[in-house]
Amino acid sequence: MKIASIATILFGSAAAFTATTPFHHKTSTVSNTFLKAVELTPEPEGGEELTKVSETSLPGSRMKNMGLVEEDNPDGDIYNFWLTAVANGDEIKKLRIQTEKEASKKANFPGFRKGQIPPYAQPKMTMFAIQEAVIKTCEASLEAYGLQSLQGSQGEVNVNEDMQEVCKGYKLGNDIPFTATYKGKFDEAVQAASEEGHDTAAMEDVVVDVEAVAE
Repeated sequence: MKIASIATILFGSAAAFTATTPFHHKTSTVSNTFLKAVELTPEPEGGEELTKVSETSLPGSRMKNMGLVEEDNPDGDIYNFWLTAVANGDEIKKLRIQTEKEASKKANFPGFRKGQIPPYAQPKMTMFAIQEAVIKTCEASLEAYGLQSLQGSQGEVNVNEDMQEVCKGYKLGNDIPFTATYKGKFDEAVQAASEEGHDTAAMEDVVVDVEAVAE
């Protein structure tokens, strides 16, 4: 399934930015220490809990359909979705190293030798790595739950936690739990294939039960 990129994302009071890298998401256990440092925005009431179309994708995440936004759209009905997930610490660390490597090629700060990144610029690179990792996680959520993103400003993702505050106490390599909301559509082809797979599995279970009774 081809997933449209979520190009723009809003981080609390942080400005929007554009994703620049393809995603390859790997999820690990959330750091209990870091969980204590990050107070997640409370889960909204109501909504319909979604079931993953891919059980191996985005472990530990949850997605809720919060309701219809636009009906009878030529490209399909548009819904509001709420997501809770984890930006993987290893991914953040890899992106941070990659960002510093790229930045050092063009770095030319007064008072520092060419290619050297001054200490005051280091937090900005960490913030960028976190932003990129969160974007990749949100992109992965589309595949995990059989959704499609929207184009342009409609495809904005709002991260509820203030990632600028998160960066202040962040230790490189730790996972970052977060919650987000975005508008999107159900991928009808993927949803249909998932339902067909569930129906087939259910039929197989019935056959096994009948055979067991016959024995």
